[in-house]
Amino acid sequence: MTTAIDTIKKDIAENDVVLFMKGTPVAPMCGFSAAVVQVLTHAGVKFKGVNVLADNEIRQGIKDFSNWPTIPQLYVKGEFVGGCDIVREMAEAGELETLFKEKQVATA
Repeated sequence: MTTAIDTIKKDIAENDVVLFMKGTPVAPMCGFSAAVVQVLTHAGVKFKGVNVLADNEIRQGIKDFSNWPTIPQLYVKGEFVGGCDIVREMAEAGELETLFKEKQVATA
């Protein structure tokens, strides 16, 4: 049987950029998720959005997995980057773009 943690690990392993969020990239269900989608879209990064509202085990599992209490959570090349505030601050400082370059994530 596949556990929520197995599913989370698989998503993170198989996608360069994964955003665990409330809602979907097309229809975010909270302002924080929408803000991170906007930052990633602006950077021209392709990412997988995982809707934690669709699965309570994933919703709790990602918090346990990262030891981070809030959603959204951004992962780049398997590494936990942070939530909305961290992503926004990194984007404003140019650090997010640097991270994408270092990790060889394609941007538009």
